[in-house]
Amino acid sequence: MRISGKHLIGKGSSCSENARFNVINPATGKVLSPDFCEATRDDIEQAATLANEAFNLYRQTTLEQRGEFLETIAAELMALGDELIERAAQETALPTARLEGERARTVNQLKLFAQVVREGSFVEARIDRAIPDRTPIPKPDIRQMHLALGPVAVFGASNFPLAFSVAGGDTASALAAGCPVIVKGHPAHAGTSELAGLAIQRAIEKCAMPQGTFALLQGSGTKLGAALVTHPGIKAVAFTGSLAGGRALFDLAAARPEPIPVYAEMGSVNPIFVLPEAMQERGESMAADFVASVTLGVGQFCTNPGLLFALQGPNLEKFIQQAKDCLAQTLPGTMLHAGIKQNFDKGIEALLSTGAVESLGSISNRGSGACSAAPVLLRAEAQALLDSPQITEEVFGPSSLIVTCSSREQMLEAARNLQGQLTASVHGSDGELRDYLDLFSTLETKVGRIIVNGFPTGVEVCHALHHGGPYPAATDSRSSSVGTAAIKRFLRPVCYQDLPQAMLPTALKDKNRQGIWRMIDGALSREDL
Repeated sequence: MRISGKHLIGKGSSCSENARFNVINPATGKVLSPDFCEATRDDIEQAATLANEAFNLYRQTTLEQRGEFLETIAAELMALGDELIERAAQETALPTARLEGERARTVNQLKLFAQVVREGSFVEARIDRAIPDRTPIPKPDIRQMHLALGPVAVFGASNFPLAFSVAGGDTASALAAGCPVIVKGHPAHAGTSELAGLAIQRAIEKCAMPQGTFALLQGSGTKLGAALVTHPGIKAVAFTGSLAGGRALFDLAAARPEPIPVYAEMGSVNPIFVLPEAMQERGESMAADFVASVTLGVGQFCTNPGLLFALQGPNLEKFIQQAKDCLAQTLPGTMLHAGIKQNFDKGIEALLSTGAVESLGSISNRGSGACSAAPVLLRAEAQALLDSPQITEEVFGPSSLIVTCSSREQMLEAARNLQGQLTASVHGSDGELRDYLDLFSTLETKVGRIIVNGFPTGVEVCHALHHGGPYPAATDSRSSSVGTAAIKRFLRPVCYQDLPQAMLPTALKDKNRQGIWRMIDGALSREDL
């Protein structure tokens, strides 16, 4: 399939003026063809107009129609075959096996949301029946369900060119909710974005969905994103990326005449706490797993463990030596693009310039190539973090800071002073885990996911998974960008009082034709009324 470099709007493609940008292969530094069009105000207006025209039609599709649409997108992605994987590898330098796994995750996410839609209980139908003879006043008939919010702007993420991009979890959950989607493709993998967008276009045609249900706009700078977020036709935003980028979009959305929600998943250092017995019993073996987690995907995961806390002593020193030995055997890797590599180098240099952070080994071998980076382990005392909290800020890439604590209380104090995080991991024996309940109590206020005796870089896509956390991990700690709960971001409750049966939405009628779970007078039921 030929990549055109154009935007995907409606049934076709578009390019309204001559401005272009290029995609660079981060491994070779070579420019990939074709050139890609920069979206203009006219492109945005066309996409937003079509999305709003499609909204009332798309949100009223049946559960079966929407489920079939999501499954058709999944099938069309698979139908792209090796072309999708090869282009993604050229644009990101990610290995084929990783990209094939990510494609499988993307397809499975779409299928999972198809199941959620067909099951139907995501609308959270509630019915409180009237009691006309209640005194002193009659009780009205009140019914509530969740409806689609409106057109959603989705920002493709750099580190997951498939699973968090054009057809990724944000798009899947928004479409599942009944919302049209306008995607801003990430400029570092614009060709991959176009291929995935074409798969969605074909699914729209095959399933006879409104043509404004999806659009893909491309652009290399920040103007496109800002214009999308401030367009009055957009009703919500989904973003995965840096704290600076997410906060900028959040501020723009809040300043609109009609403010809208921005669900941004941003920076996180995902601290690991290793308790004394665990360090003594398995510290040396744990070191290899720790280094593997730090360096996985050249450290370019939002769940990369950027901090490790442990009590000082000989067991910690053995752990550090083993970690250094493992690190010495790890080759440099190619980062996703030059901007990420530059920010990684600056972040490491800023930490070392504080004088409170030391390198655990040479960091001079950064590898060959503009985007190549070698993993880095650093060390600091806990008091330095308490004195200078900026040391705990995320450095996106293959690095982690080992923090030595003088006492249990200092470890707890460090935990209490952490910013919001996506995850926190605790390694300990069964007995000492119970002895550190105060640590767990603190972490519950700081993170979205707590892991015991594991590492955070594995994210299971399932019903119970929560991928979010208190600010600055996310702009809304109640929302998840992974798992079926992600659909809740793009729904809002609507209440109906004393409406005739014929006027009620299908999910709220007395006859439960969809067979969904509903709360009837305070009790869950699938029965007809």
